[in-house]
Amino acid sequence: MPTNRYQTELDKLPETYAGAMREDVARLKGAIAGASESSVIGVGSGGSFTVASLLCNLHEAYTGRVSRPSTPLEIICNPTLASSSPVFLVSAEGKNPDITEALDRARHHSARPIHILTNRSDSPLMTAASKLSDVSTHVFELRDKDGYLATNSLLLDAVLVARAYGELDGTADALPATMADLLIDGRSVAHWLASAAAFVEAATQRGAVIVTYSPLLRPIAADLESKLSEGALLHCQLADLRSFSHGRHLWLAERPHDTVVLALIEPSMSALWDKMRGLFPSDVPTFSMPLPSALPRDLIAGLVGQMHLVDAIARKMGKDPGQPDVPQFGRDIYYLTLPEFIPVPEPRVPADEQSKNDVLGARWPSPRKRSDMSRARNAFFNDITKQAFRAVVFDYDGTLTASQRRTEPPAPPVIEHIQRLVEAGVLVGIASGRGDSIQQELNKVLSEEVLRRLFLGLYNGGWIGSAIAPPEIPNTTVEFLSHVTRIARRLKSLGVPIERIKTTHPYQVSIRFRDGLPTDQMWFVVADALRQAGLTTSSLFRSKHSVDVLAPRVGKSSLIAHIIQHSKVDPHQIVTMGDQGAWPGNDVSLLEHRFSLSVDMPSRRLDRGWKLAPGHKRDVDATLWYLDRFRIVEPGKFAITLKDEPSDEG
Repeated sequence: MPTNRYQTELDKLPETYAGAMREDVARLKGAIAGASESSVIGVGSGGSFTVASLLCNLHEAYTGRVSRPSTPLEIICNPTLASSSPVFLVSAEGKNPDITEALDRARHHSARPIHILTNRSDSPLMTAASKLSDVSTHVFELRDKDGYLATNSLLLDAVLVARAYGELDGTADALPATMADLLIDGRSVAHWLASAAAFVEAATQRGAVIVTYSPLLRPIAADLESKLSEGALLHCQLADLRSFSHGRHLWLAERPHDTVVLALIEPSMSALWDKMRGLFPSDVPTFSMPLPSALPRDLIAGLVGQMHLVDAIARKMGKDPGQPDVPQFGRDIYYLTLPEFIPVPEPRVPADEQSKNDVLGARWPSPRKRSDMSRARNAFFNDITKQAFRAVVFDYDGTLTASQRRTEPPAPPVIEHIQRLVEAGVLVGIASGRGDSIQQELNKVLSEEVLRRLFLGLYNGGWIGSAIAPPEIPNTTVEFLSHVTRIARRLKSLGVPIERIKTTHPYQVSIRFRDGLPTDQMWFVVADALRQAGLTTSSLFRSKHSVDVLAPRVGKSSLIAHIIQHSKVDPHQIVTMGDQGAWPGNDVSLLEHRFSLSVDMPSRRLDRGWKLAPGHKRDVDATLWYLDRFRIVEPGKFAITLKDEPSDEG
């Protein structure tokens, strides 16, 4: 039989494997390390679902965090799945309309970063990602496009994911240097496949296979089912070895001549499989894929092995699963525009109220009185929309610029609004835990005249001045901060995932963690260390990327006080904006101001610090939503014009 499309693709697997071993996976490792304290959601279709499954399996194995592989439709129908877990979207070509819609809905509901693993830099998925905040893309180009079934793209992405987890675990030889060194049952893939000839013959004659597997090998089973079903080769059922015992055995009893059984096993399951196989009807053919463990190299070996097993079955049937005759109705189904048929799920509670409930811990199924929250929301809404303001004070990271892109100045739409306000005579202040790096960034995008009129509160309000002049740091030392620095260094030496410790006397100590690591958990680690040393934790705050310990009398509210005193502004004529408004968030003092707006986490106070922006808009997107509604009413004054959609009294 001449070589067909699928076999041609399999011939390229060794080259693809070698290329995957040469790729730089540092950023992918960073994304995985940043998610190591969380469960993750892996999203993909077809072969990409296999990679998503592999990622979730390895995440569970190495971190102990229960993780879930999902199809795009699961996220589209229930986008709240992405609300509290990092999401990894996998798509080889990025043109599947389902994955693009899943990205949109996940971004609208997720409070955590979203990562995309793809093999094409130019695709509808990448175009959609470029328009959203907090989306990290990991592009590994694949020269040749796969045929109908995922082969080389699947292997490339699977090896990259397996390498990332293995290398993070410190395993130097997590994967062998070449694909030829992958082993199944102690033999090369080719030798194992040769022993499957009788099984392949029986499978193609009977037309159905039950694949029973160790839960640790689920990604291999998932891809085998996908290929056999999508290629219309065999009817395939999946069940782990114990699920099989819950009734699946009846299929063998009543249809012993219609079915074969394939077992994917590793050492912990081998004795169970041997016992089960001995109890099967004698006329049911069985075969196994015994792997030495469920480590990355074994999972990759299993994926390669089952791809070749599919080829052997297809050869016997005279089919090319890499280039089938796809019917037009199949293409039409694939390219359906999902938003036309699947509306975005309606929230049970308005988003602004839900954000307050979340920070108060009043989540389902806690009983709560909607009317009280609704009245508080409506009262704040009415007050802030009736007030005229002379000044606005912003947080910087996560409010004016995305937290993940800390080396870039604010985006042009944000800069345009700042210029508009300053030129209209509005007093504009920016409070941040950072230092003169903010001035360097703003210098790139704002004129000297605008910079001169901007108020900055750097080092969490420790230094206050104009954006035009670099801060002059007093040459003094605060013993409290020195003690905190020693404690932080000690924590880092113990393996706490601290990336950087920056001490700026006399203002603060900033402790930065791995990107993506939830700082709410790390706050407790630092707080407990300070407590054990007899130090106060009252000046310990967290942002999305760091924990800051402030010296006495340092705080972002100092910038508000400075504007009040310097410019003789009534406190009620200042509106503040930040992303971390619930203590110990580092914007707590900003969002406890009487007129304050959250772009992410609101204050726990019901009379201020609300997030009135739509639920799907967070961080810079929410800031822009507010700024679009800042209306200059006279020189030096503005009002906030919002469309009132009052909450139900429920």
